[in-house]
Amino acid sequence: MADQKTDKNPNQLNIELNEEIADGIYSNLAIITHSNAEFVVDFVRVMPGMPKARVKSRIVLTPQHAKRLLRALQDNIEKYEAVHGHISDSKIQEGGGFPMGFGGPTAQA
Repeated sequence: MADQKTDKNPNQLNIELNEEIADGIYSNLAIITHSNAEFVVDFVRVMPGMPKARVKSRIVLTPQHAKRLLRALQDNIEKYEAVHGHISDSKIQEGGGFPMGFGGPTAQA
């Protein structure tokens, strides 16, 4: 009897996702820097009225993986907009940056 392979695709990657990572981390700001060898993406959570923000996660990518991420994001945004409509970025363009005050009152203790 001939040997039967149980793997249909030997190049298939098995990816594990534990519960803590599956919960995700909320971020409303990404800061991207780079060197000649890598891109660094810091995901930050900025809270209304708080003068200090905290980096919640840092991802380091090779330039090749950064470009793949860009293409994957572009593809997913196009698919999202095809179903849900155009994502407006007019607030970002008008204000010239991230709305640090969120338009609400300043927090007081």
